[in-house]
Amino acid sequence: MLPSDRCPHRTFGGEHEVERVDVSEPASISTGIAQRYAKAVFDLAKEENALATVQSDIDTLSSALADSEDFRRLIHSPIYGRDEQQRAAGALADKMGLSATVGNALRLMASKRRLFVLPQLIAELRQMIADENGEITADVVAATELTDAQRAKLAETLKASVGKDVNINLTVDEALIGGLVVKVGSKMIDTSIRSKLNALQNTMKEVG
Repeated sequence: MLPSDRCPHRTFGGEHEVERVDVSEPASISTGIAQRYAKAVFDLAKEENALATVQSDIDTLSSALADSEDFRRLIHSPIYGRDEQQRAAGALADKMGLSATVGNALRLMASKRRLFVLPQLIAELRQMIADENGEITADVVAATELTDAQRAKLAETLKASVGKDVNINLTVDEALIGGLVVKVGSKMIDTSIRSKLNALQNTMKEVG
């Protein structure tokens, strides 16, 4: 059960105070909502020694958001009513085999019309779990999906650079042509061919 179910004083971010927030609100407010939900999920998962399960859940959700336009439309489109979103969120959680903690969080977010902060929630949870494990998260954009061996090699290489274990958060962008774009904290490492071609093109414009 979620914190708000188990302990009345532990709610998901004081929802009565933010009920008026919708998809038109500034990004800073959306981030604040996501942080409060993420903290509640994280605290409950830590109590239950289930952080690894939540990590798997958010990886599953991240992949679903990347692969499914219908899922992205569900969390963002205002045409879906509160009840419709809640039923759909519950059905998706069951279909994806999500844990009760994350599945119930999705249902609660849908009931409060907060599903639009799901991408931020995933990012916040990923960072919290990485911090708890003494890791650092690297946001990686690649032209194609990386194999497990490639992920491991990249994580090993980045660890040698930053001095910490690295958790890879991968996004596939076929427009990259080749190579990787890696962001670790505020440090950007761009090895994509496209970026090199763009840089060359800009240089040619300058000398032209």
